[in-house]
Amino acid sequence: MSSGNSAHPMTLFDASARAMSAQLVRMNAAASNLANAGTVAGSAQGAYRAMRPVFATVLDTRTGIASVKVQGVYQSGASPVQIHDPDNPLADGNGDVWQSGVDENAEMIEITDASRQYQNVVSAMQTAKQLTMDTLRMKTS
Repeated sequence: MSSGNSAHPMTLFDASARAMSAQLVRMNAAASNLANAGTVAGSAQGAYRAMRPVFATVLDTRTGIASVKVQGVYQSGASPVQIHDPDNPLADGNGDVWQSGVDENAEMIEITDASRQYQNVVSAMQTAKQLTMDTLRMKTS
């Protein structure tokens, strides 16, 4: 966990923007993985490996608001699948190709979960906006 050091204190809207950005990174990584599911290469080293985002917590000690940041996007450790396909132009001397080890079902679950989380953040932000507007109206009346 790290402390926020920006010039201004983090607001709920800043935290929401970071959370939405993180969910977009998740969705983009999963979409890229889905797009490369089933692709083959001529070697295990050349085969596509699924991408996984890693997140870290950011705590603004002045406000106590915690948020998220993308620490990085890394290749997963899933091994490619060796397939004997001597007719494939990418096949090695033994007639083998390596297919990406992307689990399409897991990627669809990742996209669905990221989409739901994104929508939850949007709803929370809309509620915060409405409460802020209601508070301002009370102060002006």
